[in-house]
Amino acid sequence: MSSGSAWAAVPPASASSVGDSRAGTGTSGVRGVGSGHAATSAALDQPSTLTGAAPRCKPLPPPRAWEVAGNRAGRRAPRHGPDGPGARVPVAEPTGPGWCPSGVPVGSPVVPPASAAAPSSPRPSADPRLAVVVITHRRRAEVLSALERLRDLPERPAVAVVDNGSDDGTAEAVAAEHPWALLVASPENLGALGRDVGVAALERALDPPPELIAFCDDDTWWEPGSLARAADVLEAHPALACVTAQILVEPGGRQDAINVELRESPVQGPSWLPGPALGSFLAGASVVRRSAFREVGGFSRRLWLGGEEELMASDLAAAGWELCHLPELVLHHQPSPARERLRRRRDGVRNTLWFTWLRRPVPAAARRTAHLLSSIPRDRTSAAGVALAIAGLPWVVRERRRLPAYAEARFAALEESQRRSTARHYG
Repeated sequence: MSSGSAWAAVPPASASSVGDSRAGTGTSGVRGVGSGHAATSAALDQPSTLTGAAPRCKPLPPPRAWEVAGNRAGRRAPRHGPDGPGARVPVAEPTGPGWCPSGVPVGSPVVPPASAAAPSSPRPSADPRLAVVVITHRRRAEVLSALERLRDLPERPAVAVVDNGSDDGTAEAVAAEHPWALLVASPENLGALGRDVGVAALERALDPPPELIAFCDDDTWWEPGSLARAADVLEAHPALACVTAQILVEPGGRQDAINVELRESPVQGPSWLPGPALGSFLAGASVVRRSAFREVGGFSRRLWLGGEEELMASDLAAAGWELCHLPELVLHHQPSPARERLRRRRDGVRNTLWFTWLRRPVPAAARRTAHLLSSIPRDRTSAAGVALAIAGLPWVVRERRRLPAYAEARFAALEESQRRSTARHYG
């Protein structure tokens, strides 16, 4: 497989993201319960049928680092409540051509052509309801170990591995040692968007494609039986978009500090939820419903990595989907020493500010901004994050859509826990 393969754009599929994977792990954002902080040891850190001609789009000049396409799909009223299921609420689509890097239409997933995938298909899953997407970057030993564990799970899931532009022989090693997995080698580090690429590869390779996708990072692995349990719960609760596991830190199987915040989430949800309601989720420790993932457009192209879940979680909430924590699901995390801590902090600061002003009402956004600026280290990395956020203001203003009240309530409930959190920080 050539790492320099061209990429193709395809239209999104019809309705039918603890680690980094990498740019460094140590995440920021609200992963499970709140936003804007880089989770410590546990903050773990991306499309649809690939047939048919790629959509046409007038190419524009390459965007700057903070100007990457990323618009969202329409919204849906809540799927629960005193008045029962809501009707779809139309949302105005952005006007104008929008950014279209390399000729890729706004909102279209980016995937490699058929020639870029190593096998023609992954191994069949013992449980056709689900599959796994792993993203990796320059962590050859870790991802090989993670794939061994995934291979031996009793669920025997189909697995897509997206190598995010590694130059250490990761893709070659995966192809040689794990030919049962579907390998996609990206010529560049796509960050969280690699998860969208993995989902797209599975949609193309499996017929029918699985409705449930478990995300996994190269330094994490799922406890045997957890994926089957997640599939059972999601199948039993059709308005539930995502379930997040508890995280055990290895070696030693220690409880990650974020687990307490997941269990004690202050977010209020409907009584039918099988676990504590969440405002956001930990991408690398969650199983998501593919149709919900597709409905809101997956992960944002602009955010790359570092709290990238929060924007997607807010759009899921606005569309009427629920998120929850299931402590009986277990994900193991053995933090890799290979991480880009300063870049993740910079991008985490930027992404927190972007999300806050993209979706929160002005008073709440002002409070969150003030707390963030008073709590981050006063150094060049933090200053660079703030500068990038300011540089992206034109995009934020164009794309700003305040959350509806029922979705905003989730994030308002998290403000106090964010302020006193010991599990999430910008260290």
